[in-house]
Amino acid sequence: MEATNAELDALGDDALMVLFAGGDHDAARILTDRLLPRAFRHAARVLGDRAEAEDIAQEAMLRLWRAAPDWNPHGPARPRTWLYRVTANLSVDRLRRRGRAVGLDEDLPSSAPSVESQMQDAGRMAALDAALARLPERQRQAVVLRHIEGLANPEIAEVLGIGVEAVESLTARGKRALTAALASKKEALGYG
Repeated sequence: MEATNAELDALGDDALMVLFAGGDHDAARILTDRLLPRAFRHAARVLGDRAEAEDIAQEAMLRLWRAAPDWNPHGPARPRTWLYRVTANLSVDRLRRRGRAVGLDEDLPSSAPSVESQMQDAGRMAALDAALARLPERQRQAVVLRHIEGLANPEIAEVLGIGVEAVESLTARGKRALTAALASKKEALGYG
């Protein structure tokens, strides 16, 4: 008996991976709906280029699907964490091929009602993007994963292949650097 979409929606990512490996295309669709936007947002924030981020997110999902037949639901990695790690690695590889660090694109439209609020939000995002772009690569990834994507430190450690203490250090240093970079712009950004 096949599971309904509601039943599939209630399953965890590991269970969906196992079902997909067994040929359940609805499980793949639900897992894609959950994970592809996350991979795209992370790649866009690291790369600063939406078109490249789409390529990276799609490649990361393809790699996840190729890993499905051998997926161990009791193994150390969860699909989401695994996908973030692959996305991060592909993004860094792309940055290295480009030979430069870049800022970030705003990937979510503002829901502010007024044009003035939208412009202020865009200015804030641009300032954040520029400040993030000046961070060292690992700090930027740690800050984005923690404070924008909302991952816990152990998940970030797994994604970046480092210890939890290193994640804490990277995010703390990144936050301090962002605070310093944005401090002189507080009033101009509407925080004064």
